[in-house]
Amino acid sequence: MYALEIRGLGKKYHAKKMQTVEALKGLNLAVEQGEVLGFLGPNGAGKSTAIKCLMGLIRPSAGSASILGHDIASPESRRQVGYLPENPAFYDYLSAEEYLKFVGQTFRMPADLLARRSEEMLKLLELWDARKRLIRSYSKGMVQRVGLAQVLIHDPQIYLLDEPMSGLDPIGRALVKEIILDLKKRGKSVFFSTHITDDVEKVCDRVAVIHKGELQVVDSVESILQRGTEGYTVALSAPDGSKEELLVPKDDLQSFIQRTVQNGKTIEKIEPRRKDMEAFFLEIVAR
Repeated sequence: MYALEIRGLGKKYHAKKMQTVEALKGLNLAVEQGEVLGFLGPNGAGKSTAIKCLMGLIRPSAGSASILGHDIASPESRRQVGYLPENPAFYDYLSAEEYLKFVGQTFRMPADLLARRSEEMLKLLELWDARKRLIRSYSKGMVQRVGLAQVLIHDPQIYLLDEPMSGLDPIGRALVKEIILDLKKRGKSVFFSTHITDDVEKVCDRVAVIHKGELQVVDSVESILQRGTEGYTVALSAPDGSKEELLVPKDDLQSFIQRTVQNGKTIEKIEPRRKDMEAFFLEIVAR
């Protein structure tokens, strides 16, 4: 059973002057249990529309989807989901501590477990000192951290995160990446949208690229990076102590190593030079 399975999902909006906007076009995608899948696409590609359909916030025009085997039309499908919207908005007359209590009670968490988890999440996301302040006094980055805390509070099996690094400073983004990697180690499933390629490269098992509502490609991050290898940077040292660094074409590496050894030089380091995830993404969008 997949953690998340999407089958032919489509969504049409009726715009002004009787125009129809097709935000999603027959999306087919599956997330394995214990997998981190990055949903990559430019702004307006349909990422948020797909996630809102999965969470029951909007109704798809076509297709279906299931979460842990439960159809998304059923409330049961969301019991084991932690959801972070693209622009989180909370009851700003509550404090972070009060809001987490509200969320935990919604999921019927036992009081002692809820108190312990709230303290853990507030400290993890560096909100402990501000836990009793009203959310309306928080910065955008702090609100985003509250959003992440309420996602984690009930320890669900699946996480649907819409632009989770949005509004965070470099320290906050690094923390979110650590959290996602920890969830992966614990066997959780994470499906998150982003337009930042570095986020995908660092934490994802696979990436799905969407553009203008259509899925363009699904592949493993490892495979993408291996195919993007253009050559190797090789650092050498000679018997006289001199050093040099050369760029060796991908297909010539083996013969280059043999010639180097025959010439009495030592290979100090070999590093692949390859296109990164950003280059891969831009090529797809350009096509």
